[in-house]
Amino acid sequence: MDLQNFSETLVQNISDAIVVSDANGIIKFWNSGAERIFGFSSAEAVGQSLDIIIPPNLRKRHWDGYSETMETGKTKYGAGDLLSVPAIRKDGQRISTQFSILGLSDSSGSLTAVAAIMRDVTEDYEERKELLKSLAKCKKALLDKSGSS
Repeated sequence: MDLQNFSETLVQNISDAIVVSDANGIIKFWNSGAERIFGFSSAEAVGQSLDIIIPPNLRKRHWDGYSETMETGKTKYGAGDLLSVPAIRKDGQRISTQFSILGLSDSSGSLTAVAAIMRDVTEDYEERKELLKSLAKCKKALLDKSGSS
C-alpha cells in the first residue's frame, strides 16, 4: 500500500461526492463521486457556482446559510452532523442528499472555502417516505376499528 498517495487516491476516487467551494460559492474541486452523483464532469463543474446542484426554490436559504458560515466561520454541520437537502442533477432530476461540511481556513485562521462530503440517499428517502405513509394508514385503520367497536 502506497501511503504517500493514499489521501489523494481516497479523495479523488471515493464514491461519495467531495465538492470544495470558495467563499463566493464557486466550485474549486469536484471528485469522481460528484461526477457520478450529479452528472457533471469536473471540467464542467469547476469554476461554476454551487447553483448548478441547488434547486432554484432553495437557493436563497442556501446562500443565506452559506454567507453566515463564511462570515462567522461556524456551522452546525461540521461535527459529524448531517444535513439532508434536495439537490439537482445535470439532467434536472431532483435527488435527496445528506452531507457534512468542513471549513477550510487560511494561515491566519480565516475561513476561505468549504468542503462538502455528500451522498445520494434518494432511494432510502423514498423508502422511508413510503413506510411512514403505510404506518399512518395502519394507525388510522386501528383507530377507526377501535372507535367502531
